[in-house]
Amino acid sequence: MDKLRLKFSKTGRAVYISHLDLMRTMQRTFSRAGVGLKYSEGFNPHAKISIILPLSVGTASLCEYMDFSLTEERDLDALPELLNRYMPEGIRALEAYEAPGKGAELRWLRLAGVMKGGRDAAFYTDFFARDSILAERRGKRGLRTDDIAPAIRRARFADINGGAEAELILHAQEPTLSPELMMASLGEDAPAYFRFTRLEAYKEDMTPFR
Repeated sequence: MDKLRLKFSKTGRAVYISHLDLMRTMQRTFSRAGVGLKYSEGFNPHAKISIILPLSVGTASLCEYMDFSLTEERDLDALPELLNRYMPEGIRALEAYEAPGKGAELRWLRLAGVMKGGRDAAFYTDFFARDSILAERRGKRGLRTDDIAPAIRRARFADINGGAEAELILHAQEPTLSPELMMASLGEDAPAYFRFTRLEAYKEDMTPFR
């Protein structure tokens, strides 16, 4: 079975699992569940799995996606429950299905987060409503300055005790805008602490990604 996709969540202590460790975890989970992953050919074969938009360490998500291929036919509706018997704490398979398109079609992410030790909601609202917002990012040729304003579709903030909560919709690929880069654009006004969770993923036209 080729061109399959698994939707899963990564929360709790699992947010501290790195991308490479997550790949190993997924391979072990499939193996322990008795579900055969296809492997590449050659001198160093590797499992045919790929995670779309790997998370930064410390970030939680309710909408992660992994493309994979199997060696045999499986009931995809029953696969999440089977895998969850062997998943570590904090990682849960939600859906398994035939991938309707490429991972590159994922273009926007909706996130919710908390920001503490910074400014109030009104300041953030005004700042991220600007027509141009400059931020430094590190590329293959060193540091460069980009205008991240076009990559922000929504930036809503509300005051909470000790800080602000936020709801964001950010461009996910080409260009990529992470919450970390968004906070860095605030300079000296950046919050001392922030934590965001991915909630939903969308295509370019804001229809749900699958």
